[in-house]
Amino acid sequence: MPKVQFKMKCSRCRKNYVLTTQRREILVCYECQKPYLDQPIEDPRMKKLFDIPEELYKENNFLRHIKANYQRFKTLSEKQRQAFEQTVQELLSESS
Repeated sequence: MPKVQFKMKCSRCRKNYVLTTQRREILVCYECQKPYLDQPIEDPRMKKLFDIPEELYKENNFLRHIKANYQRFKTLSEKQRQAFEQTVQELLSESS
C-alpha cells in the first residue's frame, strides 16, 4: 500500500513547502536546515557516512533529521546508522 504524501509549509520560513507522509508539529525545509547541516564533521567514519549526494538530503526529511541529530549530539546509535545507510541505498537504487 503506497504512502499518502502531501505538502506542508515550512515551520520556520513559512514560504517553502516540505513533502511529508504524516502530520508533524515541526517541519523544516532544506533551505532553513542547510546552514546547520553544513557544519564540519570531524569524525572520519561519520564524515564518510554523511558524504552522499545533496539531492538525497533535499528530497528526504529523514536523512536530514539523522544528520541534524548527529550535529547536535555528536553520536548516533547503531540502529540510526543502519537506518540511514539502508535509506540511502534504497534511494540510490530507485534513482538508477
